[in-house]
Amino acid sequence: MTASSPTSDRPVLRMRPKTDARRIRHGFPWVYANEVVLDRRTKALAPGTLAVLEDANRSPLGLVAINPLSKIVGRVLDRDPAMQVNRDWVAARVSRALALRERLFDAPFYRLIHAEADGLPGVIIDRFGDLAVIQPNAAWAEAHLDLLASVLLEVVGVSHLIKNASGRTRALEGLDDQTEVLAGQMPQAPIPVPMNGATYMADVAGGQKTGLFFDQRPNHAFAQSVAQGARVLDVFSHVGGFGLAALAGGAGHATCVDGSAAALDLAGQGAVAMGVSDRFAARQGDAFDVLSALQEEEAQFDVVVCDPPAFAPSKQALDAGLRAYERIARLAAPLVAEGGILGLCSCSHAADLSKFRTASVRGIGRAGRAPALLHTGFAGPDHPQLPQLAESGYLKALFFRL
Repeated sequence: MTASSPTSDRPVLRMRPKTDARRIRHGFPWVYANEVVLDRRTKALAPGTLAVLEDANRSPLGLVAINPLSKIVGRVLDRDPAMQVNRDWVAARVSRALALRERLFDAPFYRLIHAEADGLPGVIIDRFGDLAVIQPNAAWAEAHLDLLASVLLEVVGVSHLIKNASGRTRALEGLDDQTEVLAGQMPQAPIPVPMNGATYMADVAGGQKTGLFFDQRPNHAFAQSVAQGARVLDVFSHVGGFGLAALAGGAGHATCVDGSAAALDLAGQGAVAMGVSDRFAARQGDAFDVLSALQEEEAQFDVVVCDPPAFAPSKQALDAGLRAYERIARLAAPLVAEGGILGLCSCSHAADLSKFRTASVRGIGRAGRAPALLHTGFAGPDHPQLPQLAESGYLKALFFRL
């Protein structure tokens, strides 16, 4: 690990009197703007500046990256306030994350860096074989992007590196939305990604997020385990997440529903690559409208899974988001055949497991169905949770027998 150095040349971010610093000492990684003294000098610091965090009594708490433009004004980088953020420091964290993923997976397709839980706050890196996609969603990461890129190329050994700047968090940090090639080339065709025996086509150039959602891998596997011979409906399917996994597990047929024609085209390409296109169908349209139309058609499926975008991305959106989750459950439940399986997912960190489960069960009940909860799933181990940060445990999946 990199040696410490004197901190006298670093600015200081000091917590307000009566602000409890214990949660920082206990591992909470964020410092909010209303918890610190934001004088004229601090507000003038460039986003991404490294500083010493002190409590109200001037006792050092650690090294933080400051962004005066963000509600999260400080992100804890290291417990040692004198630590140098250089190649050795970054390489140690990337190497540790890489070693874990290599223990977990037999192929290099996974989330390599999951932000705070991997010691690089605000940094998301997904790996697709010889290519990696980085989302520097915090100002300090943008300021150190060249350093992060050089370590990825050397330590991980990828040849192609893409910066994806489409994340909502970047706007909150005052950062641009310009995607660019940092090394190698932008792929001209979707990248085939093997997971759970299925083949997914990842569009890292123009797809959602980094091109694929690795977090649902274990939940895809559970759905696959109950899909043998089943008629499957995958709503908000993106590139075919649950549908293709079910087909790989022997489902009789899978229908994928999404609002994006491009995503459904990629799902179809995945089905062709797997040799199951004769058991695959796509239906483009608004998910709520399609679910209502399928009810009118009296369609029935043995397995229905709904994996919508974050309906409650913030506390302010929580009530509306919970109503949307309830509505999804109410519309999906009548499509499940007697004794069939309904899977409902949420990636909203503001809607915790208890609230999401309550909304889901209420919706199922309003549809006149009686649920038994079979399985509760979360993100895969390449998306580790930081126990002190509830936001890192954002993904929930509930599977009911109706």
